[in-house]
Formats: sequence, C-alpha cells, structure tokens
Amino acid sequence: MAEHTSSSITVDAAPGAVMDVISDFPRYPEWTGEVKEAEVLGQDERGRAEQVRLLLDAGAIKDEHTLAYEWIGEREVRWSLVKSQMLRSLDGVYRLAPLAGGAQTEVTYQLTVDVKIPMLGMIKRKAEKVIIDRALDGLKKRVESGGAQASTTSTTDKDGN
Repeated sequence: MAEHTSSSITVDAAPGAVMDVISDFPRYPEWTGEVKEAEVLGQDERGRAEQVRLLLDAGAIKDEHTLAYEWIGEREVRWSLVKSQMLRSLDGVYRLAPLAGGAQTEVTYQLTVDVKIPMLGMIKRKAEKVIIDRALDGLKKRVESGGAQASTTSTTDKDGN
C-alpha cells in the first residue's frame, strides 16, 4: 500500500458548514492559493461534484488535472486522479468529526501523490505535507470568516434552484 501524509485541524464551525466550503469547488481559487481554476464537470443526483477539473500553480508545480469524487455520508469525501499532465496518482480524503457538541469540527486531510517525474520519497512526503497544511489553514480561515454561508448561495445559484 502506498504511503500517505495526513494532518488535522480544528475549525470553529459545525461539520455541515465545513463541508459546504469543501464542496464548493468553483470558489476554491478564492481561498486555496494553488488552485487558479476549478470547474465541475459532472454531478451526482444530489448535485455534488463527481468530477472536477483543477488548474494548479504551486510554483515549481503547474498542472491541470481532473479528479473523481466519492461522497461518503455527510462527513467524508474522497477523490482520485482521472487524468493529469504531471501526476501518476493523487488520492485524498477529508474526514470531518464533530467536537464540542457539534460547534467545532476536527478536519482530517489525508493525501497520497505520485508524480510522473522521479522524486525521492522524503521530498514527496514534504510536498504532501505543505499541500495539506496550506489547504487546512485556508479551509479554516474560509469557514471561520463566513465562507460557508456564501458557498451555499453560490451552489444554489449555479444549479438554478
């Protein structure tokens, strides 16, 4: 089994508010830093993204890739690579656990990346850790600044409901 990198953060919001921000892909460029474009290519019957095209610019790594998403209940989402120019594989998961009676959420982000160019395992793990830490910090700031409220509106508008 491939090695992965994992980290957690506590967000001062309910799990639903956190998942609202995670699932609002078109707004990723507003808070993630590395994601410059995000386009939902397909949705399930509940309106959740099944495939998303992402354009990344993380300094040395610039890539356009498509990810497939699997939603497990209301508190977990997994993704895997469909196609990429630079990556061989990319598997990740967000797991949300309510804390403080549901007023807070522990967000765990797990990531496994394999690039097409040769890279030492230690360097790859370090890159995964940087990606995870930036994503968790950005997610926390976005949710706690009220980004979840805005994302619910944009999802409704996008679907036309």
